[in-house]
Amino acid sequence: MAPSATTEITPVQLPAHRKGPQTISASVLHGPRDLRLETRSIGPPSNGELQVAVRSTGICGSDVSYYKKFANGDLCACEPLSLGHESSGTVVAVGPQVTGFKIGDRVALEVGVACGQCNICRRGRYNLCKRMRFRSSAKSVPHFQGTLQEKINHPAVWCHKLPDHVSFEAAALLEPLSVGIHAVNRASPSPGSTALVMGAGTVGLLTAAMALQAGCTSVIIADVDAGRVDYALKHGFATRGFVVSRPLHPSTSSASIASNSTTSTFSDSGSMTPNSIISNSYQGQLEHAKRLATDILSASEPLPAYQEDEEDEGVDVAFECTGKEACMQTCLYATRPGGKVIMVGMGTPIQTVPLSVAHLKEIDILGIFRYANTYATGIRLLSPQGHHGSRPILPNLDDMVTHRFKGLGAAKAAFELAGRTVDDDGNLVLKVIIEA
Repeated sequence: MAPSATTEITPVQLPAHRKGPQTISASVLHGPRDLRLETRSIGPPSNGELQVAVRSTGICGSDVSYYKKFANGDLCACEPLSLGHESSGTVVAVGPQVTGFKIGDRVALEVGVACGQCNICRRGRYNLCKRMRFRSSAKSVPHFQGTLQEKINHPAVWCHKLPDHVSFEAAALLEPLSVGIHAVNRASPSPGSTALVMGAGTVGLLTAAMALQAGCTSVIIADVDAGRVDYALKHGFATRGFVVSRPLHPSTSSASIASNSTTSTFSDSGSMTPNSIISNSYQGQLEHAKRLATDILSASEPLPAYQEDEEDEGVDVAFECTGKEACMQTCLYATRPGGKVIMVGMGTPIQTVPLSVAHLKEIDILGIFRYANTYATGIRLLSPQGHHGSRPILPNLDDMVTHRFKGLGAAKAAFELAGRTVDDDGNLVLKVIIEA
């Protein structure tokens, strides 16, 4: 029987993923320091995607590099690029074929999207996938736009639910924490090991914290900035600190490579040529690195009762978190025979290092690239452990945020500050966050 005309019909609510395109704001880099606030259109989330309203984004060193040079290392941007990849937010729409999420869920964004099909992905090392697309990176073309946008559509599999007690800011820092987790996983230190961390930026601090969490009993952190070293010690990221005197010797690698086609070291008259000058400069740089390693170890010596054999002098594992050639050289000299050097920082693409030191001391040199399978671990590490005021596993990540900027319109000022170590009032600049 047909319904009468007076029958009340309940309105049908369309699923969230069927909404039409929306206009959003985005911070877009067009060239060195050419950052513009623009409007973009975003459609509904596709199959397997969530639409996330970005709440907090931390500014990374690679973001600052793109901002200043429109490039990061060997990667040069060739089209407008939204920066930002340390982010968290709230689910505002759920795409088709997505289960386990609902509107309102708080999530951390893992912004590297691997193919999931190649042998590397199947082995669990998806960070090395050749088809990886990473937000805010110029590696893939068209570039995968970063998170400095009001909303983004992102694969649900790379969105990680957050417990209520984890703030959006701490969730954004899960990205650099993941680098530290991956670095320490690769190093696999034995309980009671000693470690050196070169560089006390965000990644260096979190790597040092993870080394302690993994059972290292002594973690030395070294940096040219005394404020960052003091912060590391005061907040429990490391057990000892060392302030490196400025300036570190500049890299000689580029000059050495450029000089390969020049004349021999000595001319017929016996005078020195550019090659020999470069060689002497390089030897001086190595001597400086060797002295720096000795100074770091001397300033951080254990008590005499626990002093090891002189032949075994050095740390068990050194984490190079700056990407600087001089720091890599120092790490090799500061590592004991049979130890490990972990290359964490990405900086100078071609470096000259004393490989004979690694040969003669059987030092393992291990590279890391971003991270894999780390977010769940990071979230667990941020969870409260037990009751009755038990100490947290890691230092408070929220305290690492020293400066906050409200809204995408403030992005330019945020980037200018993030490239500094102190603000106009002389306060430490550690992690700069842009909030929605």
